[in-house]
Amino acid sequence: MSRVNVQEVPVWLTSVVIPLLQLALALMVSSLVVLIVGENPIEAFRVMVQGALNLEFGGLHNTLYYATNFIFTGLAVAVAFHAGMFNIGGEGQAYLGGLGVTIIALSLDHLLPMWLMAPLVIIAAALFGALWGVIPGILQAKRGAHIVVTTIMFNFIAAALMSYLLVSIIAPLSGEATDSRYFASSAVFPKWHELFEGAAFSLLNPTLLIALICAVMVWVLIWRTRLGYAIRVMGQNPSAAEYAGINAKKIIIITMAISGALAGMMAVNEVYGAHSRLILNYTNGFGFIGIAVALMGRNHPIGVVLAALLFGALYQGGTELQFEMPGLNPELILVIQGLVIFFTGALERLVRNPIEALYTSTRANLQAGG
Repeated sequence: MSRVNVQEVPVWLTSVVIPLLQLALALMVSSLVVLIVGENPIEAFRVMVQGALNLEFGGLHNTLYYATNFIFTGLAVAVAFHAGMFNIGGEGQAYLGGLGVTIIALSLDHLLPMWLMAPLVIIAAALFGALWGVIPGILQAKRGAHIVVTTIMFNFIAAALMSYLLVSIIAPLSGEATDSRYFASSAVFPKWHELFEGAAFSLLNPTLLIALICAVMVWVLIWRTRLGYAIRVMGQNPSAAEYAGINAKKIIIITMAISGALAGMMAVNEVYGAHSRLILNYTNGFGFIGIAVALMGRNHPIGVVLAALLFGALYQGGTELQFEMPGLNPELILVIQGLVIFFTGALERLVRNPIEALYTSTRANLQAGG
């Protein structure tokens, strides 16, 4: 099949319609898995959807809380991908972002109110995440070390470093084994149920708005700035970028700094907004899920936000499924997530190629017919 010119295919098709078709295929296969274990797939998906979207028990709020994490990590992967790099270090970059948040919060939480603390926390999370992203960028730009290898290695380094700092330095200050003390309530973001009386308990907090702002800023960066143009040229044709006078090494370093900063800002949601303290292994694999979110969203901010909402719903709906249908193994949600990733990643072209070709040929026929 001939390759379709991606410039001729609109965003609504590549980032909305095609991912929905891929999701439908994944859910069809998931239904067979549920049938095999002896349960009703229609009932299972009803429970998941209701658990992810209900307002009475805070299901929708928790879906948005999870989606906030995935927006940050998905955007981090997407920005790097536009420069032709595969940043698999979102987990470590988010972890280091949590260290930045904790240092600022533990130092100033009894001195500053939330309105003054929040900007400092956001900057610290971004800077620490950028630092952990820029080091692999420098290693690739200056030494030729492959970004995939170095970012994976830095995930392990971040985990070891944070374990040492938490257990040996941060936790003893509060008497906890692996957690920091709680930040002062006057210095942290309020939760959704604290802002609106009568709302169900959830961990949703104003960081969601920051994530959406970051999505808009990434769109502006990639498609409306000279730096974004250089990043895209670098990702699509490094030889052409070099011929055009673009400094490839500089672009690699800057892109990885931006990517790491976005991943690091996940800590604003988890450490500062949701838990108000630093917890061991708080990233919980969200950095890796960001890869699937970026793939499903076609590395476009709109697609990333929509894919993040989907994975947030899967997380929250899977939690509800464990309570309502105990006969299903709790790991089933991982199977469903894996199938979504499989159809949007490994078999991505199975759906995309024929749909894009159909759209292009149909449009050409309509234009030819006047």
